Amino acid sequence: MFLGRAVFAALVYFILPTGEREKVPLVPAFLQRPEGKPVALPSRTSANNPSKRNSVTWMEPMVVEVAYGHEMLAVNLPSSAQVTVIRKRPMPRLTNPLAAVSRALEDAIGSPSLRQLARGRRSACILVCDITRPAPNGLFLRPIIECLLQAGVAREAITILIATGLHRPNEGAELAEVIGDPWVLAKIRVANHFARNDDDHVRLGATSRRATPVALDRRFVQADLRIATGLVEPHFMAGYSGGRKVVVPGIASAETIRRLHSAAFMEDPGARQCNLRGNPLHEEQLEIVAMVGEVYALNTVIDEQRNLCLVNFGDLNHSHHAAVQFIRASCEVPIPRRFATVVTSAAGHPLDKTYYQTVKAMVTPMDIVRPGGSLIVASACSEGLGSDDFRASQRRLIEMGPLSFLRSIAGKRLAEIDEWQTEMQLKPMRLARIALYTRGLPDHDRPLTGVTLIDSIDDAVRDSIERTGDPGVAIIPEGPYVVPFCSSSSG
Repeated sequence: MFLGRAVFAALVYFILPTGEREKVPLVPAFLQRPEGKPVALPSRTSANNPSKRNSVTWMEPMVVEVAYGHEMLAVNLPSSAQVTVIRKRPMPRLTNPLAAVSRALEDAIGSPSLRQLARGRRSACILVCDITRPAPNGLFLRPIIECLLQAGVAREAITILIATGLHRPNEGAELAEVIGDPWVLAKIRVANHFARNDDDHVRLGATSRRATPVALDRRFVQADLRIATGLVEPHFMAGYSGGRKVVVPGIASAETIRRLHSAAFMEDPGARQCNLRGNPLHEEQLEIVAMVGEVYALNTVIDEQRNLCLVNFGDLNHSHHAAVQFIRASCEVPIPRRFATVVTSAAGHPLDKTYYQTVKAMVTPMDIVRPGGSLIVASACSEGLGSDDFRASQRRLIEMGPLSFLRSIAGKRLAEIDEWQTEMQLKPMRLARIALYTRGLPDHDRPLTGVTLIDSIDDAVRDSIERTGDPGVAIIPEGPYVVPFCSSSSG
């Protein structure tokens, strides 16, 4: 009960009008992001080459493309706008990805090579991300499997398990897209994880600090060799994706996932993008992986054009940490001011297939949005709103209003499925006006977004400049894969 009241009290601060917040305590200084140095903005001559800058400012009419479904969407900016385009810092691309995968499997981090690990193993389970992540599975699955086969692991004893969490299963053409290699589909058993099937899981007890009930897919837990593969990128709750996150929530039971997504976790200041220190989700994930025992990981990092920039293999914790350190230098971008108008995307296909995933694009740029400003999001939403559970949660939000909705979830030990995404949406809604451009949502779902639906990003930008009187516009073409933060205390 005390925890529920404490969480709710913290939520109230963010619901208060900006002028009233000074009457309640602010977040302690030790929980705030340290100041960074202002970023140097390149000249106009480097602006047309994405590989040569991470933020560029223009003060003339221009067109910027943002990711949208399988295409790029042109945004026409008025001459009155002072535009800053925010991208990742350039990362070196691997010129021979297959050779890089082979080297990674041999030169493991914190463990023997895969070839050595596979000797004498009776079975193996390989986790892969589901359709919501553009992981380059087609590059590394066959080399992993061939290594296992050469070491003597029987083909019928190898399972590829799609770490769906509570997402829907990936089947048919979508399954082929996820695996990315017809040879693998033809040779190896591939299965989806189903979090709601209790009998599919092994109970491992509870975590020591927060008493999270732990149950994981038995096909992974009982395998003789366990490998989690994935894409390492910023994540708006867990800090960074990949590694331990492919295990939890990837193949966790519904009960485990619901606990980890309760308000006690979601409203913790440490549960935010690019943060691992003091992040309760990350801490629980690490403990749960340790409960499983020996787990290895193959981690990948890709650039804006989805070229492979890093691949490593080894002990799950050590290899994931190395991948995080690599991408952190690229995706965390210091910006010297906040903006009254921010335009971003939901990163295009496959992340922007649903409105559920689009919420990530609203949360990630919050640090550079001026209070009361406009946050304009482009997302294809080609599959609509999302799950029936998420639809029910959004309907409750619309019917109850933000304050009553938050009060209803604050004391829950287990969150209702997918209501955490509604909870996360309320964070940017407390800060700014949210506008969504999409051609994918059916008419009956559009009111359930809880945000303003727009027909033109160009018009929304002009309206925001006129409303706020601030000509500064930030544009983030790759959406939640880039994390800008304000490096100035004055903003």
